[in-house]
This record gives sequence, C-alpha cells and structure tokens, in this order.
Amino acid sequence: MSVVTGFSTPPMGASSGLGIVGLRDGAPPHPGSIVHRMDRSIGAANRPVAGTSRGPVRPEPRRVAVPPAARQITVRLDRRTLRGWHIRLLDQLGQRAERRLRVEWVAGAHGLPPNAELLFRLEAAIHGLPRPGLATAAEPMAFAAYGTDAAADEPDLVLDLSGARAGSDAGRPVWRLDFDGMPGEAGLLAALFAGRAPVAALRGPDGSPVAVGRLGAESHTVMLVAFEDYLARIITLITAALDGAASPRLPDGSEAPLQPGSRFDLGGLGVSRRAASGLARQIARRLYALCFHSPQWRVGWRRVVGPDLIDLRRHPEGGWTDLPDDGRRFYADPFAIAHGGSVTLFVEEFDYRRGKGVISALGFDESGPRGCPEPVLELETHLSYPFVFEADGAVWMIPESHASGTIDLYRATAFPGGWVHEAVLVDHVVAGDATLLRHDGCWWMFATVRAGGGSYSDTLHLWHAPHFRGPWTPHPRNPVLIDVGSARAAGPIVARDGALIRPVQDCRQGYGAALGLARILRLDADGYEQRVETRLGPGAAWPGSRLHMLSAAGGFEFIDGSRRARSRLLG
Repeated sequence: MSVVTGFSTPPMGASSGLGIVGLRDGAPPHPGSIVHRMDRSIGAANRPVAGTSRGPVRPEPRRVAVPPAARQITVRLDRRTLRGWHIRLLDQLGQRAERRLRVEWVAGAHGLPPNAELLFRLEAAIHGLPRPGLATAAEPMAFAAYGTDAAADEPDLVLDLSGARAGSDAGRPVWRLDFDGMPGEAGLLAALFAGRAPVAALRGPDGSPVAVGRLGAESHTVMLVAFEDYLARIITLITAALDGAASPRLPDGSEAPLQPGSRFDLGGLGVSRRAASGLARQIARRLYALCFHSPQWRVGWRRVVGPDLIDLRRHPEGGWTDLPDDGRRFYADPFAIAHGGSVTLFVEEFDYRRGKGVISALGFDESGPRGCPEPVLELETHLSYPFVFEADGAVWMIPESHASGTIDLYRATAFPGGWVHEAVLVDHVVAGDATLLRHDGCWWMFATVRAGGGSYSDTLHLWHAPHFRGPWTPHPRNPVLIDVGSARAAGPIVARDGALIRPVQDCRQGYGAALGLARILRLDADGYEQRVETRLGPGAAWPGSRLHMLSAAGGFEFIDGSRRARSRLLG
C-alpha cells in the first residue's frame, strides 16, 4: 500500500527523503487545480458600499514600499521545515529572467508539531491522495541550484519564510510572513483546525503590511487538502506582492491581525508557542479519530478448499478471516510464498506512532497464522508491496519505495529475514507496485509510474530483461496503458489454463477501492493489451470500503482492504 513518505512520508514515509523528488512537484499546475480555480486577485481593491458612491472612509494603513524591480532576492529558509511549496515558489519567482535568487539558511522557531506529518501521511493513505505535494517535506539538496554564497551581492530584498526571530537587519528591506499574526506554518494549520479562513500577511521590519490576503480552501474535512490549498495561495500572494499588485489590507478595509505583543517580533511571541502546543493536541485528537473512527486497512485470509478466487470470480461463501492487529498498526499488501515446506506471508506493517511502513513476515500452518508479523526489512523510507519470488535457488524481494526514485532488488540470506540489497533494477523513476513475470523465456516488469505529477495509479509502464537481475529495457510504447481502473498491480500475475490473469487495482472510486482480474491478451516487444473480466468489491463476505490485493500460495489465499476501525486505546 503506497504511502508517501515522502510527503514523501513521504510515507511518509517520507522524513521523507523526498528532496529531489519534491522538485517534480515544481511543474506548472494542471488545469482544474486550486491555482487555476483561483480567478480573483489577492487583496482586491475596496468595493463601494451599497447605496453610496464610494467606499467607507478609513485611515490609510502604513505601507511598506515595494523595492523597485527587486532583482536580487535572498530567501531565508529553515533546513528543518522545508516543503514542496518552497520549491514551487522559488521556481515561480525564477521565471523572471531579470531576477537572481539565493537561499540563506537560518534557524527558525515555529515549525509544525512533529505529529502533523503523521496526520498528512495517514490522510494521504486513507483518501488515496497523490504525494509529494506542496506540504511534503523536502531536503536541502533540492535547493542547490539557488546557491548559498555569503559573499553574494547585497540583495534588493530579503524574503524571510523561516519564522525566525526578527534580527538585526538595519537598512535591509526584509519581508516576513505570518498567518493571523502567528509566524510559521503552525499559524496556518491552527486556523484550519479552528475553522476560520486565515489571513496571510507579508510585513516589513516594523510590522507594517506589504501584502495581505484571506486564504480559502476547497475542502475543510481533509486537513492535507486544505493545507495545500492554502500553501498554493501563499505563493500567489508573494508573487503578487513582488509584482506590486497586492493590497496591504483586506477588501473590507481591515488590516491583518497581529498576535498580542508589545511589538512585532516574529520569533518572540509567547502566544505563538502556546498556540503551537495547543495545535499539537488538536492534531493528536485528529489522529485518534483517523485511527479509530476511520477505515483501517487489514489483511484477510482463508484456506482454499475447491476453486480459488480467480476461478470463482466472487467472494467465497465462507468469507475471510482477519489477520489480527493490536490497534497500534495496520497490515496491508499481503504476499505469500511457499518455501521450505511451509507458507510465509509478507506484509506491509504501518505503525501509527512511527509514521512509516516496514516489511514484516509470519508463518502459516494448517490452522492458520503462527504468531504475529515480525519486521524483516526496514529502511529510512516507507516500504510497501513486498513482491517476493523464488529463482536461482534463492528468495528475492522487490519492495515498493518510490521515495527513493529506484526499483531495488533484495535477497534473503536467512529466510524470512536477512535481506540484503542486491541491485538497483531501474533508476530515476517514481514507480509503484513493481511486479515481475517470466513469460516466453523473458522477464517482464510491470509498474505504475508517476512522472511530472498526477496519480500514482493510472500509468502502466513495462520493462523486459533476459534475467531478473537485468539489464532492464523500457518498453518502446511506454506508457502501455493509462487507466486508473486497471493500470496498477494488485498482486502477482497468475497462469491459469494457458492464460495470464493479472490482478489489478480499480481506483476509479479511490485508491484500492476494488479488485479487478484482467486477462493479458498481448505481451511482447511491440505492444501490450489486457481486458478486465471481473471486478470484485467489498460486500457481506468482506465488510468494509475497499478490496485491494490478491495473493495465494500453499493452499492459502490472501486479500486486503479496509474496515471501520474499532475503538481501542493507544499504549
């Protein structure tokens, strides 16, 4: 089950180790995105009051002069709080040929609480949201193109986005960003939890507004979606301010609020620290609701007596037995293998407290599972979809870790553990659910690829190789399929009665919503075709909202999906 770590999560896996991956989100937003839906300028001019010939008379606010044609701009950032929106902003500001941008690293003070990223990862997993995005953590290496030479020319403007305490910038034009008077992104998320539209303000050294905007979001039920809508509009506000097109007050004439304090000090407001603490508690409550009152992934299993699911084309009459969990984690992406006279099941194990997935394994005997899944492979990045297979006298695994930008091969030295990295099969690719198939003396690899943004589930790419170690050659017709209803793999491909049946994810109603069984009609160096013959969803035999994967081995069959979580306490 894909969870971006990055954001990523990712999962969140991201953090995320996203760094350079986050650069892909710097592409222009597609039509219909929040940026394109914004058709009104930030801080529009006052409108006349109905029945009068002019607007209400209010004293003009102090206004900080916009540096004329700011060509040299220094952007202050905190290495610990970098996100995708910073990358997008710098890319957009750099579109002006006359501008020169430089990044200056400082220590900020008011980043988001640590559990905010976990919230975003869980929401992305539950709702099938694509990541990385504007809220996804980024790495300093993603900003290497903007240089950090301290000896650079004196900037025309310093744009401080770090949330750091106001320092000694005598004689330097410095703009700082706050939300409802609170510096840093914590103010933005706090407004979202409070159910109010936040007011973003760029201020000069004395606190006078340069540009003000009241931010909006299309949804307030999924925090990640709303937060990224806000971030997109902040980019609009900053670029408008640099172009001299923004207003220092709102259309109703009001000015941006400042948190109570003797003077404007972005880093020294005790109220900001108290608010950040309260925000952490709000996030914790939201996480509890997601974990215990939202659909929770789980694995189902059964002993196969008679036809299996591929032959039945329906749920078995006896239904499925849930693989138990302790409420502190979920299991997903089941892959079974018969090896050494027994069946071993590999799963993604996602621990809510750690915020990322690892690969775990447990054995099965005639009565079912023996014990609980135990971790066998963990990396810095989120891991899922543990495609396992046996070849050349060894057991191999290709886990999904799209945050790494590679498709990697591992070998078991002490099965079911002792996994060692053997090779990078494909490099420089954000790929999901890589699945191998040996067919007509050739090895084939299936994976969905996310290039330049968009979904992780709708674009199928193929590679072929003489051996599973490679070298792997991309199919000349990639992508061979663009279909959110059948591109993404849902388990190993099965040979049945001379045909190849490919389990696929039907994501038309959301990530992993249903399981499809597709017959491969053509697979060669010149083309690929498949036909979905069966679609299976949740039902009486598998209560819940999603049916996601299928795997079988040694007389056992496994699926996964979601159910309504039962209330249990975190320990």
